[in-house]
Amino acid sequence: MELAKVGILLRDDEQGYPLQEITELFGRHGIELAELEWNKDPPIDLDLVMAMGGDGTALKALDLCPLCPVLAVNYGTVGFLTAGDRADLESILAHLVKGEFLVSERIALECQYPTGCVRAVNEVIVRTYNRLMFTDVSVDDIEIRTIRGDGVVVGAPTGSTGFLLSTGAPIVMPDVRCLVLDGINEYNFSSRAIILPPDSRIRLHISPKTKDCKVYLTVDGRSQGELRPGDDILIRQADTPARLIYFDRSYFFHNLSSRLNW
Repeated sequence: MELAKVGILLRDDEQGYPLQEITELFGRHGIELAELEWNKDPPIDLDLVMAMGGDGTALKALDLCPLCPVLAVNYGTVGFLTAGDRADLESILAHLVKGEFLVSERIALECQYPTGCVRAVNEVIVRTYNRLMFTDVSVDDIEIRTIRGDGVVVGAPTGSTGFLLSTGAPIVMPDVRCLVLDGINEYNFSSRAIILPPDSRIRLHISPKTKDCKVYLTVDGRSQGELRPGDDILIRQADTPARLIYFDRSYFFHNLSSRLNW
């Protein structure tokens, strides 16, 4: 991959990012650096984006630039999506400008709901906060079950170390092609997460049995607004995958070990 212009997205202004050093290093290799803003459209001619923060910053970079590979450097607390920590920045940049990296291509999700359509890298969450929610779940137009609980989460393999981890769903290696569906705090002791083929079409119907008039849709940690009983949410594999930069083929197990003491 030839690098001519690299975007950089910062979590905040308080981390002491060495922007001058990064700019000078890239400049010596003929690479232009463009600082991105969280709420503005990025340049269209970027070859790669560096996300300096935690997983939230990496997800925002993937959202801003869905066609670009993203290199995430951990300036946060967990960082499952990151390729290294801030202490490794010098070696990370050296490998990057030499082209010594690999691109991990992961399934992303497309979520259609009554007022919009959005892409997810980690997960789609539909839930209430006060009362029991009934969700009729269909896969490929076949109704498979009704989930009674606080809500439902549908995730890509990348999201198995995100919210899905708290539901007890399995950890899935990011290059596995599948979707994961699980209930949230179900009123059913025999409930289990289900692993679905990547081309599955999932429909979540918020049953009129749901007594709470406000149901919340969250995608990759970002609120998409409120839903109502009777609404449908359609989830399938997105046409555009998520692409993340790494330097070591064992990065996934390294992150599990360092982040979870696994």
